[in-house]
Amino acid sequence: MSDAPSTPEQVQAIVGKLATPRDLKVIDHLDSHAQRWIAASPLLYLTLGQDAAIAITLGGGPPGFVQVADQQHLLLPLTLLDDSAAVRPGAAFGTLFLVSGMNETLRINGQVLAVEGDQARLQVHECFLHCAKALLRSDFWQAAAAEDAPSQPQDFLAASRFMALATLAADGSADLSPKGDPAGRLLQAGDQHVCFADRPGNRRIDSFRNIVSQPQVALLALIPGCAQVVEVCGSAALSTSDSLRADFRVQDATPKLVTRVSVDSITLRHSPALEQARLWPAATPPAGLNGADIFKAHIQLNRTRGVAAKLARTAISIPGALEKGLREDYKKNLY
Repeated sequence: MSDAPSTPEQVQAIVGKLATPRDLKVIDHLDSHAQRWIAASPLLYLTLGQDAAIAITLGGGPPGFVQVADQQHLLLPLTLLDDSAAVRPGAAFGTLFLVSGMNETLRINGQVLAVEGDQARLQVHECFLHCAKALLRSDFWQAAAAEDAPSQPQDFLAASRFMALATLAADGSADLSPKGDPAGRLLQAGDQHVCFADRPGNRRIDSFRNIVSQPQVALLALIPGCAQVVEVCGSAALSTSDSLRADFRVQDATPKLVTRVSVDSITLRHSPALEQARLWPAATPPAGLNGADIFKAHIQLNRTRGVAAKLARTAISIPGALEKGLREDYKKNLY
């Protein structure tokens, strides 16, 4: 497509320049904040990649069903995954951990070290908190009536409000990106394709950077309150087409970029993990978890050096500055 950006530089120019160094909030271990988040999480999205194949699934159970072995390793119970077939030693993984009542998500990427019986040991390479915009846009903690869930995959996609997009980098590493929107504006499906928009966020372009080098993707969409999900696998391309972008206009804002997935498979299925997680009605967020505190801690723990990193650390050290910035960003820049 003539309107398709084909390099990370072109994508970054469309999405917008990063305000701080790309990896500043990323740490390479599980600090105390991450460990508390995992201990409070009843649901994770999981993607796995190996030999250019990509899979996506959900895991769910009581809070803390995924255990922290130490700062570099997680213990994942395979029996609490909807599908554990792709969990194999050597596979790259990406996760999103959700905590009831919290709008941020914790992203952890790494590699499967070993599978022993019904448990996998995961090695952590990256850990960072993702901003709250995807869950805010989706009104994630407001459940829909389960009996209203459509019975056809395309109709379910149209009613979906939240999804995670799984991609693989050129080096084989895996990544999951959360996306949320009102029903009818998150996903639009045709006979052989599914489209979704890019909304204002952290501008890291992890998914897009991966797509322009390796276009195979998988996504898993849900309707908050329902125990069904739709999985889509296919080949993705990015587009700045005016007509495509206009279809995703929300609150008088037109997205800068749309992803179009040529569908290889689309499956509507029941998710035991969602039932096991019991996310709705949403519980009160656990004491001791605060998104701004975690962002600040991770930026301070990050080892990136340079003038830009120093300025960012100085800015967040001002009492209340980060909290105010997040509130303003979430209020004014959802779309």
